[in-house]
Amino acid sequence: METSLLAALLRYFSSRQENLLAGVRALVEQESPTRDATATTAIMANLKTRLDVIGATTRLHETERGTHLLSRMTFGPSLPNASVLLLGHVDTVWPLATLTSRPFRVENGCAFGPGIFDMKSGVEVMVAALEAIHALELQPWGEIRMFLSSDEESGSTTSRDLITAEASDCVAVLVLEPSLPGGKVKTARKGIANYEVIARGISAHAGLDPEKGISAISELAGQIVALNALNDLKQGVTINVGVISGGTLSNVVASEARAEVDVRFRTMAQGEDISRRIESMQPVQTGAQIEIRGGINRPPLERTAAVVALFDRARSIASQLGFDLGEGPSGGASDGNFTAAQGIPTLDGLGVEGDGAHATHEHIVVADLPRRAALITALLTTPLTEAQT
Repeated sequence: METSLLAALLRYFSSRQENLLAGVRALVEQESPTRDATATTAIMANLKTRLDVIGATTRLHETERGTHLLSRMTFGPSLPNASVLLLGHVDTVWPLATLTSRPFRVENGCAFGPGIFDMKSGVEVMVAALEAIHALELQPWGEIRMFLSSDEESGSTTSRDLITAEASDCVAVLVLEPSLPGGKVKTARKGIANYEVIARGISAHAGLDPEKGISAISELAGQIVALNALNDLKQGVTINVGVISGGTLSNVVASEARAEVDVRFRTMAQGEDISRRIESMQPVQTGAQIEIRGGINRPPLERTAAVVALFDRARSIASQLGFDLGEGPSGGASDGNFTAAQGIPTLDGLGVEGDGAHATHEHIVVADLPRRAALITALLTTPLTEAQT
């Protein structure tokens, strides 16, 4: 796309900044907590209505935990085998009625509201870009697909298989998750493993015959020490015991105790190695038993050459639009981790600049809305790789 056309595209969205903000507000004010099937179904139905207007083929996939949206659209002839997937989610971590105490507001060039940064502003940018392609009669280089999930914040348990199936024959995935500070995109994300460590011992009276007991709490404490020793911050491997429970009364030697463990890693090789170590842990007390449940939940999004090439294309377009697009890694994960693990070039963190994901100061920079919409529109209407030019 020529620089003059990119400039025209930026002017188009800049003149519609208030419309973009109104769209974001409408999504924020339609609360959609993760695991609330009724709420996510309602917001997906409204989004489907907007996509129907531009001729998209959209279906809603209902589950007991919420509704997912799958949409496909072509605008005139497109290159074969050149589908691109827009990926995001509508569910938030905020319960219903959060708006009562934290209503949508605009202050000092920033818009605030529950879920606005993570990631309803990103959803609005996706839809607005598609609406612009339709209205301006632009020609995408391939079929455009969109997948919006309703359970990303609660583990993507009902959406993962749908996402990987929809992405399987795509040449690129663009994830509109929140950007890094300064509006940077995410070219790497850590993988996640979740474990529950259950220690079992023998109960006994703590005062009369403690020697007859085996403390599950003491066993768990030993396991926690062993888990902490597996941390390797320099290599990006972190193990956090976040929740512990066990025992019944202070005068009873505990027969059972549990710990919930979060594991993060940069590469799949690291993840497999640390998982083997955790899953092979043995009791530290004679007579005690341990059970390890869980495993790798999300593979990492690794910064491969294909990811870098996709980022370079986005950075070039951003430069022609008049702003610098940086990159960086993230310790958190998203549904983009799944598509990256399929070997599909995946660029994450393309959402609107802001801050405060999952925090009460969550907000976006209003002036970034037109830039992001222009960037996504341009990415969808120019070849993403040299092979497709």
